[in-house]
Amino acid sequence: MRDFAEYLRGRFPNDKVQKISIDAGFTCPNRDGTKGRGGCIYCNNRTFNPDYCRAETSITQQLNEGVRFFGRKYPEMKYLAYFQAYTNTYGTLPTLSKKYEEALAVAGVEGLIIGTRPDCVPEDVLDYLASLARQTFVMVEYGIESTSDETLRRINRCHTYEDAKDAVRRTAERAIPIGAHVILGLPGETREQMLSHADRLSELPLTSLKLHQLQVIRDTTLGDEYLRHPERFKLFTADEYIDLVKEFLARLRPDIYIDRFVSQSPRKLLLAPDWGLKNYEFRDKLQLSL
Repeated sequence: MRDFAEYLRGRFPNDKVQKISIDAGFTCPNRDGTKGRGGCIYCNNRTFNPDYCRAETSITQQLNEGVRFFGRKYPEMKYLAYFQAYTNTYGTLPTLSKKYEEALAVAGVEGLIIGTRPDCVPEDVLDYLASLARQTFVMVEYGIESTSDETLRRINRCHTYEDAKDAVRRTAERAIPIGAHVILGLPGETREQMLSHADRLSELPLTSLKLHQLQVIRDTTLGDEYLRHPERFKLFTADEYIDLVKEFLARLRPDIYIDRFVSQSPRKLLLAPDWGLKNYEFRDKLQLSL
């Protein structure tokens, strides 16, 4: 198992590097009516945005707040601006380039990680990111979520797995590092279907992968369904999820760096499951079981 921190040490051998999440004020095509409404049925961006991460605050201000927070402990830290909230390539190229370049102008920022959807990376945007990547660190992180088109329809993603394969291929052709994000435990998926994601993702030229367990969050379509019909849901215990992840890793291409195994939403927003485990604590438990 290769840790994403190891990858960053290889790319930044002389510096300690920290991601700083920012909300650049984007939306998504399955929210604004272009492809759908309501967004993904599980999504509430408040679950992972830090307090300083607010769209009404400028990118520069958000990054400076993050630098002040992390810099107290590590004054020499360097940073990657993590465009995390919503779809961060969903806009015109002049709009996108202005936001990215504002982030890169902040002192201490050494590169970008751009979270997006696989159906929102037109050729001109990828060409621009490729030119940027020749000057600084750039990674594109795709929300793939599932390799099953049936599941993608069920969760209102409004794109297909073929879209994901195409976006990853076109990004890799430009020598841009690629991250992917997948959720284990999505409604209707069997254990074997979840494990088969590892086989299919291993065929893609991915640099890194984020996994996390399905969490049922308040103020989401999924959360409303759970409150009405909890009997329809099979949610993992922490030990069950560890067993699943072990099998998943055994089937995943071994050179893919693992960025994350679990997500921990704020308790005030989380309906289930409540494990009380941070990612590093889960990683430690997983390591002990291997």
